[in-house]
Amino acid sequence: MTKNIPQEKQQRVQQLHETLNRANYQYYVLDTPELPDAEYDRCLRELQALERDYPALITPDSPTQRVGAQPLAAFTQIRHEMPMLSLDNAFSDEEMHDFDRRICDRLNSTAPVEYACEPKLDGIAVSLLYRDGILERAATRGDGSVGEDITQNVRTIYSVPLKLLADDVPSVLEVRGEIYMPKAGFDALNAKAREAGEKGFVNPRNAAAGSLRQLDPRITAQRPLELCVYSVGIVEGGSLPDRHTAVLEQLNRWGFRINSEMAVAENIAECLDYYRKLGEKRAQLPYDIDGIVFKVNSIPLQKRLGFVARAPRWATAYKFPAQEEMTRLLDVEFQVGRTGAVTPVARLEPVFVGGVTVSNATLHNRDEIARLGVKIGDTVVIRRAGDVIPQVVSVVESRRPEGARTIEFPTHCPVCESPVEATPGEAVARCSGGLICSAQRKQAIKHFASRKAMDIDGLGDKIVEQLVDEGLLKSVSGLYHLSLAPLVALERMGEKSAQNLLDALEMSKNTTLPKFLYALGIREVGEATARNLARHFGDLAPLMQADEEALQQVEDVGPVVAHYVAEFFQQPHNLEEIEALRQAGVHWEAVVQEAGSQPLAGQTWVLTGKLETLSRSEAKDYLQRLGAKVAGSVSANTHTVVAGPGAGSKLNKARELNLPVLDEDGLMDMLRGQGIEI
Repeated sequence: MTKNIPQEKQQRVQQLHETLNRANYQYYVLDTPELPDAEYDRCLRELQALERDYPALITPDSPTQRVGAQPLAAFTQIRHEMPMLSLDNAFSDEEMHDFDRRICDRLNSTAPVEYACEPKLDGIAVSLLYRDGILERAATRGDGSVGEDITQNVRTIYSVPLKLLADDVPSVLEVRGEIYMPKAGFDALNAKAREAGEKGFVNPRNAAAGSLRQLDPRITAQRPLELCVYSVGIVEGGSLPDRHTAVLEQLNRWGFRINSEMAVAENIAECLDYYRKLGEKRAQLPYDIDGIVFKVNSIPLQKRLGFVARAPRWATAYKFPAQEEMTRLLDVEFQVGRTGAVTPVARLEPVFVGGVTVSNATLHNRDEIARLGVKIGDTVVIRRAGDVIPQVVSVVESRRPEGARTIEFPTHCPVCESPVEATPGEAVARCSGGLICSAQRKQAIKHFASRKAMDIDGLGDKIVEQLVDEGLLKSVSGLYHLSLAPLVALERMGEKSAQNLLDALEMSKNTTLPKFLYALGIREVGEATARNLARHFGDLAPLMQADEEALQQVEDVGPVVAHYVAEFFQQPHNLEEIEALRQAGVHWEAVVQEAGSQPLAGQTWVLTGKLETLSRSEAKDYLQRLGAKVAGSVSANTHTVVAGPGAGSKLNKARELNLPVLDEDGLMDMLRGQGIEI
């Protein structure tokens, strides 16, 4: 309680907060420090002394509270209320012109489009949630829907405001940005590591990622990390400007660093000019960038353009040409994937490309080998496509040695010796062995256990390989029949780790239909298709009985995918495996009622304010089960608005448009009335 603390002490603490927060903003955000270091230190020591004498004056946003939390046992997960989408990429001027053309076509306009131009920092995307101007939580992007809670680590970064600098901020403000490590800080960090005889980081991005994922925030605090913001997510109880660049300038006034290279282009030609100019000065920038992000600057136009499955239509990243180096092709090996695809992998004389040492690169398939005309022994050009996947892009034929060997594509699987078959019209050759092929079995199990599928924590690649090689695992359903003793006998597997894995397997039995469908590894069925199949059919039984014609009624499912899905559920061994998984206890709730009878089909609902019984994501999921589309903004097309405490501009707009408004109790009553048990 502060009532027994002298008023002048309380006022002095408030003054020190303001002085130190302003000094941090000027130093870490504006790069224009005004307060001398000695005066800053005196103010900080005075504040520490006051808080020591009067502990009740310590608040989460105090400048003294950036570091001090105890190490975490593990990171918890956070579900993003608004997905953190990825960006489509462009790799040429032509693709940028195509992007601009699509924008104009969708807007049905021939007028030039104004774009915001921002360097694409090579760091880690994060979400920061502020409530009443105070930092409440921070999360990684993760898979776009679920990230990791890194709040304690982010609090240690001085360019992250713990409290925003104005009183006019929205009551709820989600800010998104990139946490990165400047080149100078990276060099100093690696120099320190070398002096201590420790291994350094390969590049600044890896250093930033490793620093953010420290379980001890005191270690993160020692790393030279910075935050640069580039957008907002959820905004409630306030409003922002209607141009993207103006939004960023507003965020800057509230305490956030924005990129000083940001610019506005009045048309696509100016975008390309900006791209070339920044490319020329890329090496001189104090941080790494891997391209330029171009966004339609008008927020109303952004809303009109909307999104595709995982990316906005109104933005793209024009990537810089990948770094390329020459090296020698020593040999070619063939790997077998989950679907039996036989992929040639180039074994290279190690070469440093794009910040990493590359010794392997993909050759994709037989057709690509023929196109390149590559032979073993050749000097080849290696590119890290999109700065991620190394690939062989060309052959330096003038350096071909005598005795260079032709690459022979295998006629039999290099793992199980089953015949390799090529489907007419496909470039990919496949092993015909199915699950008798241990390589396919391993990859199928790894996919089944992956985070986006059944999410079996602790079942790493090496454990899967050992289990298959030792004959302990012959199918994915066999995972649920593992016992402690054989697990403990595995290399580097103690009793505690083995028990943790068994516990994770037990937890994974309670899943969702979309995750289960994705985990089955049906060809061409990714996360989005699995989710669409689940929503359309509601449960597994009607999906398994559907023919190709019925499957093509599902959103985004064409003839090819429909054929693969129908074929999968016609195979007896697949049906046996599904039954074995269900007998082992794998289960889920039905997603929706039968297709065509969803009570909220065609309706758009909007959630705003705080929900106290349900989380926002749970409410959204229930509404989607009933066929509703859940949007982030209110319009004349909105059917119903659900408003909880703290609802702001969305509720006001709903009233202006005379739309139906439910509170949380009303929502719960409606859901129960539709047979949903809560």
